[in-house]
Amino acid sequence: MSILRSVSRFALVLLLVLGVSCSGKRITKENVDLVTEGMSKKQVESILGPPSSLTTEDFVIMKKTTYVYRQGKDTVTIVFKDDKVQSKDSTLSD
Repeated sequence: MSILRSVSRFALVLLLVLGVSCSGKRITKENVDLVTEGMSKKQVESILGPPSSLTTEDFVIMKKTTYVYRQGKDTVTIVFKDDKVQSKDSTLSD
């Protein structure tokens, strides 16, 4: 009986951890700070998720993509040059 109780407790803890991690905001100052120059789009999306909107401009000598993340009144803008982070701007406060 104690093995069943231990398994039940483990399953409950696992569900609670998963529930908290999935319901948390991805667009936080801490996560935006993890995004650094030179990262790929895939790396950025693994931290912040898919953008709210994106635009792509294909110039002869380079490709520029802009990711915009919106969360309430806050906005995060990440500019990629040739699919690598070139710059970022955020209205998130501490």
